[in-house]
Amino acid sequence: MKELLNKISSYNLFNYLFPGVIFSMVISRWSEINLIQDDIVTGLFFYYFIGLVISRFGSLIIEPILKWINFVKFANYSDFVKASKKDQKLEILSESNNMYRTLISLFLIILLSKIYLKMTTNLGWGLQTHLGIITVSVLILFLFSYRKQTSYITKRIKSDLE
Repeated sequence: MKELLNKISSYNLFNYLFPGVIFSMVISRWSEINLIQDDIVTGLFFYYFIGLVISRFGSLIIEPILKWINFVKFANYSDFVKASKKDQKLEILSESNNMYRTLISLFLIILLSKIYLKMTTNLGWGLQTHLGIITVSVLILFLFSYRKQTSYITKRIKSDLE
């Protein structure tokens, strides 16, 4: 177990595990849904996955909205790649930046979850309906995440060839 924890990078800790634990704690306290895991190993994987979903939501939903309303402005990706080769601190700053985006996503998803649970309580939906909605939503989220990551890889390859 200790070896597993040593292999978790600070990026994984603050962008996946931390938000997954916070989300699980808040939802478990605010609703009848208990997301707290008794087994530590199962909990680590479960919280990590929840945090990964929260992070992807931030990357695919929050980031484009903030760009669209001109709340944030990004440098050209090829410029970022070139600059990060000269300035190692850019990677650390980018990691912090992603953590803030993930935290924004975390709090928004907590609010959306609370609204969703309030709305669906009166509809009498069963667990299977909720799990179906969650499964389809997460599938779509990861399909678009895969496309975005593939785009970054392609841009990085092109940037390295220039």
